[in-house]
Amino acid sequence: MALTDTSPLRDPHKLPEHEATYRRLRDMAMFGELEPGQKVTIQGITAVLGAGMTPVREAIRRLTAEGGLILHENRRVSVPRLTASQADELAFARLALEPRLAELALPRLTGVDIARLQALDDEIDEAIEISDVRGYLAGNYRFHFALYDLAEAPILTSLTQSLWLRFAPSLRVVMTCDGEIGPDRHKDAVAAMRAGDAQALARAIEADIRQGIDRVRADLHG
Repeated sequence: MALTDTSPLRDPHKLPEHEATYRRLRDMAMFGELEPGQKVTIQGITAVLGAGMTPVREAIRRLTAEGGLILHENRRVSVPRLTASQADELAFARLALEPRLAELALPRLTGVDIARLQALDDEIDEAIEISDVRGYLAGNYRFHFALYDLAEAPILTSLTQSLWLRFAPSLRVVMTCDGEIGPDRHKDAVAAMRAGDAQALARAIEADIRQGIDRVRADLHG
């Protein structure tokens, strides 16, 4: 699989080079530019990102520490392959943290916030319509963390981001192999937001998470 250019989820021009490089490389790992188990050279990553060697090495160091990359000999890196036991651990942690973040976010949601989340879900629907796996995964990430960021619980949110870094690459592989994208439970989540129902929102987020987890588990145990 050849490396191709990838756009970060946030404008890199508003970030220092080392942070922009980290986020772009993280996105490459999470959304399929780097396939689990595929070894690529540090020079190749540097060329794709158009970044200097120092910020690329720093990004690799950070992502390796976070479990998003493995550093091999001969200046190569890869995204780890997820094991069945690791998937079970990630499922437990995500289901514990993310519904709680949704509950915490609900009282802070404004009409503007809900409209933004609805717009993000509309973009996700467009990605599903044209079978854009990367667009779906990136949009799904935006939707969830636009909600979780409103919880104002930085420790829980940071932990959740690390879980997504480890889980998302395997979801990309499953979707690419079986050719099915979606459906999700975002519409149930948005309806709960509009109704101001924290428990319904938590249930919708939990159901949405379980869909992805079940697909990855089925692939790993298959």
